[in-house]
Amino acid sequence: MASEDENLFGAEHVRVYKETDGERGYIWRNGTEILLLTTIGRKSGEPRTTPLIHRRDGDRLVVIASNGGSPDHPAWFKNFSENPNVTVQVKADEYPVDVSIAEGEERERLWQLMTEVWPDYDAYQGNTDRQIPVVVLERA
Repeated sequence: MASEDENLFGAEHVRVYKETDGERGYIWRNGTEILLLTTIGRKSGEPRTTPLIHRRDGDRLVVIASNGGSPDHPAWFKNFSENPNVTVQVKADEYPVDVSIAEGEERERLWQLMTEVWPDYDAYQGNTDRQIPVVVLERA
């Protein structure tokens, strides 16, 4: 089953994760852990759910707004910037979160934490002029 889950991506990943409460889709490529982040679309006003690699930092969750190193922030990042109503699902646990952007030494420490599980983040940063945000999610 793990090899099946490695191929999950995008909307299919979200569907399978939700249907199984994360039994499928929580563990993804190379053993990374995935959460589902739901924001409200800034244009549509509709909920938008994105699977994201995450790590825990104490009680907080950390995700990276890399957008694969593109020059623009991902839609989910833009969405919460306009509407702070954000929820996460980690396995079967779904709850609202407060969102903040890590800065300075905290950002560097959390960036290292994330690149331990997804080294490609360093390559993504090298592909863009923008500083890729490190996003911290705390249970509201």
